[in-house]
Amino acid sequence: MDRYFIEISYNGSAYHGWQLQENAVSVQEKLNEALAILLREPVETTGAGRTDTGVHAKQLYVHFNSAASILQHPERFIHSLNALLPFDIAAKRLLSVHPDAHARFDASDRSYEYLVHFQKDPFKHLFSWQLRDVPDVEKMNIAAQELLGKQDFSCFSKSHTQVFTNICDIKRAEWVWEGDQLIFHISADRFLRNMVRAIVGTLMEIGLGKKPVSYIQEVIASKDRSKAGTSVPACGLYLTKVLYPYIEN
Repeated sequence: MDRYFIEISYNGSAYHGWQLQENAVSVQEKLNEALAILLREPVETTGAGRTDTGVHAKQLYVHFNSAASILQHPERFIHSLNALLPFDIAAKRLLSVHPDAHARFDASDRSYEYLVHFQKDPFKHLFSWQLRDVPDVEKMNIAAQELLGKQDFSCFSKSHTQVFTNICDIKRAEWVWEGDQLIFHISADRFLRNMVRAIVGTLMEIGLGKKPVSYIQEVIASKDRSKAGTSVPACGLYLTKVLYPYIEN
């Protein structure tokens, strides 16, 4: 059995996140079903991370094991897999990797974007968060600098998650205007459940004048999720990049 990575992207609007669930449709379920048909054998996949309900991914890597002959023809495999996948999930490329390669544990960096718009736009519905008031981006970026580095981010984590540590190393946290859309860029070695949406909610409270810039330090020091801002809607969140030491992006 050889190990392979598939790079995929998906519109998460119709799914209850990436991970398999008993009573809800997930991206992983649809991918596993398509792979089982194509490879003519049951397939277990492991993703680089788990996105929540309604969250999108521009890039996610998944690993699986198989000895099927079609895997020796990557372009043919990707074409056939896309024919079996629903319209809102796309396979981009197939990579043969070493037997111990792991899509989740080997990822060195992950990047997310959060999109915000301010005028009603039917083409941004389910793909961006609409706000009425424009926040103070300078204040939000000053506050975002306090997120950088290796810290305990328990304050932004969903409660009762089964993780070994809440320490993450954030390498970028920045708001940028792109046309009339405001985008939050954040990169780290790892993320906790609901972390990005909680960070965006906290920074928005600062940007909209509900909290001072210094409040971000108080939130981080508290390690208390109730101190942070409300989790913003999932529709604006995208997993955009996952890096590995042995894969060229």
